[in-house]
Amino acid sequence: MLWKKITKEYDIADGCRFGDSRSGLQSYDRAAEAKKILDVEGPVVTDKYGQRKSHPAATCELSNRAAWLNALRMLNLDVEVSNRGPGRPPANWEA
Repeated sequence: MLWKKITKEYDIADGCRFGDSRSGLQSYDRAAEAKKILDVEGPVVTDKYGQRKSHPAATCELSNRAAWLNALRMLNLDVEVSNRGPGRPPANWEA
């Protein structure tokens, strides 16, 4: 379970960080549920007037994904470890 892995790996024990991680993981779960719906139904729906519009689950996925990423930033878990040293990348460096 992602909850146990994150709280153990990053030693999250205090109340505030614990709540932030719980809230973030709930957002992660909601985004995943919305993605499943979109995978089945597609990103566009037709309303009762025959107009095509964005599926409501698309907004749900987007907002919950943003909330998940925000929770990671608040917990300082969004830092990617770089194997490079300080300074400019070498001339042959690729992104």
